[in-house]
Amino acid sequence: MELILLSGGILVVPVLAFITSFLFWPGTLLKAYNWYWRRRLGLVVRYSHSGSYRFCYASRGRPGGATPSLLLLHGFSATKDMWLPVIKFLPRNQHVVCVDMPGHEGTSRTGPEDYSIQGQVARIHQFVQSIGLDKRPFHLIGTSMGGNVAGVYTAHYSTHLSGTTLICPAGLVYPTESEFISRLREMEKSQKEESIPLIPSTPQELDNMLRLCCYAPLNLPRQVLRGLLDNRIPNNGFYKEVFMQIVGEESRHSLQEHLHLITSPVQVIWGKEDQVVDVSGAAVLQAALPNCQVELLDNCGHSVALERPRKAAQLIMSFLSVQEVNGENTKKLS
Repeated sequence: MELILLSGGILVVPVLAFITSFLFWPGTLLKAYNWYWRRRLGLVVRYSHSGSYRFCYASRGRPGGATPSLLLLHGFSATKDMWLPVIKFLPRNQHVVCVDMPGHEGTSRTGPEDYSIQGQVARIHQFVQSIGLDKRPFHLIGTSMGGNVAGVYTAHYSTHLSGTTLICPAGLVYPTESEFISRLREMEKSQKEESIPLIPSTPQELDNMLRLCCYAPLNLPRQVLRGLLDNRIPNNGFYKEVFMQIVGEESRHSLQEHLHLITSPVQVIWGKEDQVVDVSGAAVLQAALPNCQVELLDNCGHSVALERPRKAAQLIMSFLSVQEVNGENTKKLS
């Protein structure tokens, strides 16, 4: 009886701490959850420097395995942790690197020159060099804004890559206008200081953003939504600065303008129900890059890494396998 009471008393403290954190500091709890998830997946957070500029990234494994290293570029206002659901389904021995994009999370926050697509490409190349990822061909993966950056990076540095995966990439001229683009056009016409749909500052705006980005409602608990919002609001000024750069004339169609320079193998993954950048962009890529492999996902929106992580991981690894076979066949022919 005494042992049972003692055990119960010991358990009460962490349970109460968890409940208190969840109620009063949900943002901190979400960060702790990501820390725990990274540990479970074997990812270690590291830092590298290029001069005074600091990059924050998470990695697992070592380069030089049976498949190329993977470098993953997240989307606008996200962090390296957005890839955790996908990494869960990648082989444990796969070398993976997820970097915080310029100004995001733990990577240096400087100024507008680094937030345009070309500026981000330059910084990502500095990162690649700073960790020696360019010593052998690696596979580049980017989603949304990160897909735009990945595509332009591929145009400039194809010789460094074994291939590229573009997931719902921004930066194209889309034959069909998405819900998100329609809203932006309405805002431009009205010239009102309305909130940008991807930069929420209230629980309702966050819920609207999640509905815009995901095909199926996430139905997250109120405290989880509060935690997400608490972690985002302090960065909203920065997000707006980045947003204005990536939708500006210099960056808006960066990927479209660089398609003719892409020579390495490309895989395209897109949710058919994407309301942020329309799936018609896949046909644009197919027309410009006839040999690219296109995968369209049913019942999936813009947030492929969140909505279909297992499928995304399977498609990426399958593409790597095909490229490896093609590479071996090319060697034999030569």
